[in-house]
Amino acid sequence: MPITRRCFMKGSALALVGTSAVPQFLVRSVMAETATAQENGKKLVVIFQRGAADGLNIVVPYAEPNYYALRPTIAIPKNQVINLDGDFGLHPALAALAPLYRQGHLAVVHAVGSPSSTRSHFDAQDYMEAGTPGLKSTQDGWLNRALQEQKLAKPTAFRAVSMGADVARTLQGRVPAVAMTNVRDFNVGGRGPAPSAASNAFQAMYGSSADHALSSEGNETFEAMRMLKSTDPAHYVPANGVVYPNTPFSNSMKQVAQLMKANLGVEAAFADIGDWDTHVNQGSTNGRLSNRLKEFSEAIAAFWHDMGQEAEHITLVTMSEFGRTVKENGTGGTDHGHGNVMFVLGGAVRGGKVYGSWPGLATEQLNQGRDLAVTTDYRQVLGELTQRTLGTLDLDKVFPGAALSPGQFLRMV
Repeated sequence: MPITRRCFMKGSALALVGTSAVPQFLVRSVMAETATAQENGKKLVVIFQRGAADGLNIVVPYAEPNYYALRPTIAIPKNQVINLDGDFGLHPALAALAPLYRQGHLAVVHAVGSPSSTRSHFDAQDYMEAGTPGLKSTQDGWLNRALQEQKLAKPTAFRAVSMGADVARTLQGRVPAVAMTNVRDFNVGGRGPAPSAASNAFQAMYGSSADHALSSEGNETFEAMRMLKSTDPAHYVPANGVVYPNTPFSNSMKQVAQLMKANLGVEAAFADIGDWDTHVNQGSTNGRLSNRLKEFSEAIAAFWHDMGQEAEHITLVTMSEFGRTVKENGTGGTDHGHGNVMFVLGGAVRGGKVYGSWPGLATEQLNQGRDLAVTTDYRQVLGELTQRTLGTLDLDKVFPGAALSPGQFLRMV
């Protein structure tokens, strides 16, 4: 297949895959400048739970009688819920996150979600990642627009990192983002392992470009690539005796930690974890959802402890396209719903609290008679985190149509 500029600029972002592991002794980027979030150390990590996670079994409203009445086989028994505040508690598979909540680092936002009523995974994810619910014409992602609003003299090549073969929708846009998978499978553009000829062609294409900015970006990206490839990633040892679970999501979080500790100028990172669409055999304290939650929580906790003191400058947020029905279905699962839950973790987070206005689970309180109602727009949460972490001031450009203002914020950070 001929190598073209279109191939390498998919999603309007440079995609550099597989150069994800960086040893700690690589302490500065060849492109690092002072006018970045790296100067004050603040970083934003976004995790997307693809498939519509069941927020009601993740953070359990165990004081609600209707929760147990509508979920006779999949509800989490009260005596196995990890109590948070007397009304809500964590699924027992989230035990790794419980200490972070008690220490005041982890906050919960319940009954949160998109104003869109769609039950389509594809549309809901697209709306949420674009930051414009109900509008399909948006070309870039909300996190890319947040980075666009920062006036930098010269951004670093690793300013925005997307874990995966392609740049996630959330990070697509004018600001170049780096896509990464596994260090053993280096390639460019998410096309699978690429021979050196492809890398050479990519470098030549941008190195000889008449567009000085494009040429500079390409050269700097390849210089960073060479530095990363010249190191021995197998020697990376997580801090504080941390052992990451051997799972794809955990590996993504480990690589984010490696990049951030290498001081490559990372300001925003994105990772996702799938398989949350639990229509069948969802389980209660054990089973499919429980297994997913264990992987999810242990990877996040490992990342937090691996970052050590640097975790104080990180804000991490989790999200999913929509929640699931309050009533379990006939196959021991749940169907596509509406309201959901988000976690916010960070050194500056006012944690140890469940935020948001709880709508209740009585029949007359449900959305369309079947779902947890949304009382907090997810853009309020992201707007607050974007402004407080990345310093974005003009939220109208990041979330057009949302009419966000600091007065709407939950004041979590």
